[in-house]
This record gives sequence, structure tokens and C-alpha cells, in this order.
Amino acid sequence: MIQKPVNLNKALKSFSDTWSPRIVTKVNNYDVRIAHVEGEHVWHVHEETDEFFLVLKGRFDIATREGGEEKVVNMSEGDTYVVPRGTF
Repeated sequence: MIQKPVNLNKALKSFSDTWSPRIVTKVNNYDVRIAHVEGEHVWHVHEETDEFFLVLKGRFDIATREGGEEKVVNMSEGDTYVVPRGTF
């Protein structure tokens, strides 16, 4: 099946809810999701898969806890970051 390109700008304009990801496509049986974010999100862990972040516009900080220490990754437009599975 030949897929059509997904325009992320159009997809993001189609909704305004924050922290409510939308699936735009799949890669190797994994969902590719987009979301609007604002403020803080609840601490959580993904035991089965890594989590990939790409900042399209604005800034985004990711806080993780490893070995009892908190680590903050500051991201700007164009930055990507992968949170390894099992990271809190």
C-alpha cells in the first residue's frame, strides 16, 4: 500500500487539546504521534519501548529520574531526544 505524505503542520492545526496525542502514521508497528504540550506532565515510565521527542516549535524540557537523581534535558526547535525504555 502506497501512503501519502503527512503534513505535520496541518495535522497539528486540526486539534488544540494539550497532552492528547494523535496518531499520524505507523513505523514498524509503532505509532508516530503528535501532540500539543503546555505546562507539566505527570511522571511516568514506558517499560516496553523508548519514547522519541521532536520539537517542531517552541521549547520543551524533559525531566527524568535515574539512580535517584533528576536530569533535565532542555530542547529547542529542531531538537530530538530519545528517552530509553524503563526510564522514569
